[in-house]
Amino acid sequence: MSEDSGSVAKTGCSMVKRYLELLSLGEALTLLTKSFAAPGHMENVPVVQSVGRIVAEPVFAKYSVPAVNISAMDGIAVRSRDTIGAGDQNPITLTHFVRVNTGNIVPPEFDAVIMIEDVWEVGDHFRIRRSAIPWQHVRHAGEDIKENKLVLAKGHLIRAFDIGALVTYGITSIDVLAVRVGIIPTGSELVPPGVWPKPGQVVESNTVMAQVYLSQMGAHCTRYPIAPDEPDIIRETMRKAVEENDLVLISAGSSAGTRDFSESVIRSLGELVFHGVAVKPGKPVMLGNVKGKPVLGLPGYPLAAQTVLREFAAPLLESWGFAPAPHYPVTVRLAQPLVSDPGFDEFVPIFVGRIGTTLVGTPHGKGAFAQMATVKANGYTHIPAPVEGYEAGFELTVMLTTDPGSIERTLILTGSIDPALEDLAGLAHDEGLFIHATNPGNTPGILALGGSCCHAAPLVLPADSMLASYQPLLQYKKSGDLVFIHIATVELGIASRDGLGLKDLTHTRFINTRKETPSRTVLDALITAEGIDPLKVNGYLQEVHGPQAVVVAIRNGFADAGMCTSGIASASGLEFVPVAHEDYELALWREMLADQRIKTLLTLIRSPAYRTHLEKIGGYDTAKTGVIRDLSPELVLTTCPLPQD
Repeated sequence: MSEDSGSVAKTGCSMVKRYLELLSLGEALTLLTKSFAAPGHMENVPVVQSVGRIVAEPVFAKYSVPAVNISAMDGIAVRSRDTIGAGDQNPITLTHFVRVNTGNIVPPEFDAVIMIEDVWEVGDHFRIRRSAIPWQHVRHAGEDIKENKLVLAKGHLIRAFDIGALVTYGITSIDVLAVRVGIIPTGSELVPPGVWPKPGQVVESNTVMAQVYLSQMGAHCTRYPIAPDEPDIIRETMRKAVEENDLVLISAGSSAGTRDFSESVIRSLGELVFHGVAVKPGKPVMLGNVKGKPVLGLPGYPLAAQTVLREFAAPLLESWGFAPAPHYPVTVRLAQPLVSDPGFDEFVPIFVGRIGTTLVGTPHGKGAFAQMATVKANGYTHIPAPVEGYEAGFELTVMLTTDPGSIERTLILTGSIDPALEDLAGLAHDEGLFIHATNPGNTPGILALGGSCCHAAPLVLPADSMLASYQPLLQYKKSGDLVFIHIATVELGIASRDGLGLKDLTHTRFINTRKETPSRTVLDALITAEGIDPLKVNGYLQEVHGPQAVVVAIRNGFADAGMCTSGIASASGLEFVPVAHEDYELALWREMLADQRIKTLLTLIRSPAYRTHLEKIGGYDTAKTGVIRDLSPELVLTTCPLPQD
């Protein structure tokens, strides 16, 4: 499933075929959309099931609406000639009228309706002080629509509010475009969704994703059973899928490995149109023509498969008349540099949030395998092939894939993520506030805050006695504009499977965090105080990104012990021996305290429910939770002179 193959090589007795020539994205799309005519299928569906579908044939009203003249108001139907001359000084008493309510038929002999508020009852008659003009407050027959008039044109995307009109005009079913898509998963390593994968196995998810994505465009998708890496089985499945569908997707097997058989199977049944496009992720995409029907090969990596679905399969269906998947273009300021390979059209997941009056876009990884990149993103951007990338601060277009309104209800937090913050995000959601949190660590969080690329930075800081030596904060010691909301004081200690402590470090395999991280700052001070030589600790110089990576290394058997918080150790099922404390703080600019979203978050942090929840988990001291503090010039957190409520 390699994305980067580029020549021909021998491996033992196998030939690994590599891409010799790549089409441009534009060339590939032209071949795809011009080579296959629309199938032209339609189906008749109940109108209540037609939302999101495309009208296949013009739809006409069954009858006129309204069918006869009706009243637009509650009042009396009158002959307008009987009201001529009425006024305050010349009231007229009407003896010929009929009482009507809104929607009632206006008898043919009457040509106006007077609102009930404008008449006075006098015995069995009504008195008026204003004349009525012909046809006032009367809806004419066919005013909304006349019989056999066009309601929806061919190609119209049916919306929820169209349904009421269709039913009103006598339409209970409707012809819509239809297309059948067959989706074939391949790979001996795959297991069906719901099966816990063993080592070396992978849950088959790409075809599930393809089915849901294309179904929202109106396609009828059939997922076939997983085909193992056996050419004869793949060939027979493809033959069957081509017979039964208008478009066939074959997942995995499109790369250049020794067990990628899609290309040879397509060639045996028809013609290979292209294999390999200068697009990332998704370079191995292939297109075949089997019995006049397109066969599109999806790469196995999830982000590559997503790109091929969005940039190839969807445009093909659009060329056949189907509606595109919803997306919303916005212009954003790039939060950090974005590098691209020249010559490749590249698609990058982006998260968009609003900082002040500016929309800020933060890239979320470009690896073809990392599905969480798109889970955490709410859009994507396209870097054209001639462009080598963009500098931070560059304005570019991002296609949002979620409701644009959610941006205004989202707080962007960048820094160190502790389980305490994840629990807070759940409470915030109940208040209509969304928290988008990323976990690059303290220093990137501080840089993001300084560059106005996040609303706040969750930081794990050494205890006050060690804070003055914490290098990343030195640049802000004279600022006076940085404040901290205390979330909790957190136990810091040694995580292991066997309850190891500081004195055990010299005879165990240790895994450390990077220099200048809070846990490393604390640990360096502790082992110095204990008289332990770090060079005698096996693995002390072996560094990983942060506490989360520490517990992963221990659980996977690469190390026996490491430094992290009690919450992280507990969440990973490890033993924990406390050795120190650190403060979990939310750093933000003083002006952000006026932001309603921050106010809501602060209220939640100070709530009894949140304090109780942290105390129930254990390992958190909530005595100062919710206190706002300043960073003094001496790098000491002191109670902020602002109102605490």
